[in-house]
Amino acid sequence: MLNDETMTSDTLAAMPQPARSERTGLVVDATLARFVEHEALPGTGISAMDFWKGLADLFARFTGRNKELLAERDRLQSAIDQWHRDNPGAGTGVPEAFLREIGYLVPEPAPFTIGTSGVDPEVAKVAGAQLVVPALNARFLLNAANARWGSLYDALYGTDALDGTLPPAGSYDETRGAKVIAWARAFLDSAVPLASGSWTDWTGGTPALADSSQLVGSGKGKGGNNLLLQHNGLHIEIVIDPDHMIGRTDKAGIADVLLESALTTIVDLEDSVAAVDGADKASAYRNWLGVVRGDLTATFSKGGRDMVRRAAADREYTATDGSALTLPGRSLLLVRNVGHLMTTPAVLLPSGEEAPEGILDAAVTAVCALHDLKGLGPLRNSRTGAMYVVKPKMHGPAEAALTNDLFDAVEDMLGMGRNTIKVGVMDEERRTSANLSACIHAVKDRIFFINTGFLDRTGDEIHTSMLAGPMLRKADIKAATWISAYEDRNVQIGLACGFAGRAQIGKGMWAAPDRMADMLEQKIGHPKSGATTAWVPSPTAATLHATHYHRCNVSERQAERATEAIAPLSDLLTVPLAGNTRWSEDEVAHELDNNMQGILGYVVRWVGQGIGCSKVPDLSDVGLMEDRATLRISSQHIANWLLHGIVTEADVEASLVRMAEVVDRQNAGDPVYRPMSGNADSIELKAARALIMEGCEQPNGYTEPLLHVFRARAKAAQ
Repeated sequence: MLNDETMTSDTLAAMPQPARSERTGLVVDATLARFVEHEALPGTGISAMDFWKGLADLFARFTGRNKELLAERDRLQSAIDQWHRDNPGAGTGVPEAFLREIGYLVPEPAPFTIGTSGVDPEVAKVAGAQLVVPALNARFLLNAANARWGSLYDALYGTDALDGTLPPAGSYDETRGAKVIAWARAFLDSAVPLASGSWTDWTGGTPALADSSQLVGSGKGKGGNNLLLQHNGLHIEIVIDPDHMIGRTDKAGIADVLLESALTTIVDLEDSVAAVDGADKASAYRNWLGVVRGDLTATFSKGGRDMVRRAAADREYTATDGSALTLPGRSLLLVRNVGHLMTTPAVLLPSGEEAPEGILDAAVTAVCALHDLKGLGPLRNSRTGAMYVVKPKMHGPAEAALTNDLFDAVEDMLGMGRNTIKVGVMDEERRTSANLSACIHAVKDRIFFINTGFLDRTGDEIHTSMLAGPMLRKADIKAATWISAYEDRNVQIGLACGFAGRAQIGKGMWAAPDRMADMLEQKIGHPKSGATTAWVPSPTAATLHATHYHRCNVSERQAERATEAIAPLSDLLTVPLAGNTRWSEDEVAHELDNNMQGILGYVVRWVGQGIGCSKVPDLSDVGLMEDRATLRISSQHIANWLLHGIVTEADVEASLVRMAEVVDRQNAGDPVYRPMSGNADSIELKAARALIMEGCEQPNGYTEPLLHVFRARAKAAQ
């Protein structure tokens, strides 16, 4: 909803409008139309007329169904809200029987096994780290694509992973370097042990391994033949260079240890980007096209020099039998489309309405993927001829079925074989979690991925039960009953549906990119859970997290977990209510300020600068990765406490003032930052206020509708 504090429809209409062109009844942003016709379509064998006609047919076929499913979300939420009004003080979630009566819970399908085929081994067979990168930042995108291989030495030396401390300033510190080398040798002893002795004492030549099959080849390096080893499906390259600064001090000339790190990367068009119009969408699609073709470049300055970043080439080795061996040099690229909720002004329908953004994403990202499938670029992405689309924020199996039918139609439109487009179902909404088997069944022949995500999932948990009572503090929600059931059921149901060896089971993001020692200690829990992948915030983190997949054989762990009973649905449906918990004034104020500071720190960049994902300092100045999921949970949490009287509007306003000063201080070094303190007209401050004060009315508690309005206003002002 838009009120006078935010923006009226008249204000929107008064904004400068982009140039548009008519295409088969659609009115298309001119920048987007040029991209499609002059960059995306050439070489694909699809004419502009056929594409636009096909796109118009997609909108005609699926827009109404999309609206009906969004209306169903509202109906179910209204029924749940009414139950709470009719049962004041119940202090519980809605009974399971009532949820079945209204259709929130659907019958479980009969036991089945997914039928997905033609999946790359990085998805189906090998467990490893996964990156998520905003599509609008070409440099970050290339860094992520090239994070397939990473230096273990660099990751240990340059972060606090080694001993909780950072390297001293200045030149190379030999004492720290010796600790790095010792850590890496101990890792090699664990992952690829020698038949006798330790890698610390190895002096070169062909190593005698305890398991000779782990030596799979060699590659030419600067100072000799590098060794290529394999463990748990992941490769390790030992770099031999006696002339290197490190290698010349090593008895075997080892200069580095390279790990196969980020096996897959999600190119994100959703939570980590701020794409609110046709120009933004064209830029995001262009980067997806370039990276999936392999010809994307990014120019930047570093140390006073202009640098050009490109996609890494594949890596060439000689196998132990003398044959040529080629390994991928880049992550397997997946693309995250937007969900079913949002519309976009990039395309207007014949009715004059904005088009559903998810339908546009499906068509355009698939056209771009044709360049890979047809081999039109210098590099290849999928070796099996697949396209991988991660689909977020679906609520229940009917919405998953819509996605399945939409992808069928896109395949027909573009001449793709059936189920060429694989789908990843993000298990991040309560109704999807509660009906996960049915959701998987709705896409059973194209699904390649399920995952868990605490932040969005918690935001939906709060919004769904907004009227039930005040929620626990955020830190305590992480220890609530439903979280463990959520994480367990995701793995258990995935395994029961036949994901082992066929598809990924994923876990969420490590949010503190500067705290790698903590990550090394804690994130081993993800492979131990039976998950084949988990999100990390940087290429360096991917290399460090890769060591976890050497320490834990995920396929063996999955075999163990496959015998477990699935965690009870009743546990999943247990709402994290505060109940009789009482907090001190200081505890309430700290929770409010913590939420508020995160909201403001993120909104100032999203609205004011168009940055959809960034490292935002928290109240203790610890940098945390923030995207719309973190914003959703924080804004919904304050809205819940405001609704139930834990805080007042006056408390919220006072916190806004206090935290605006904090965020201004934290961003003082940013030359394009616009301070909020003392600026009653600050659009960023107004956006934050609206996200909280209108939080109860936002569809499923999502932040996108308000963010898009305020970002469009900021762009017009700029």
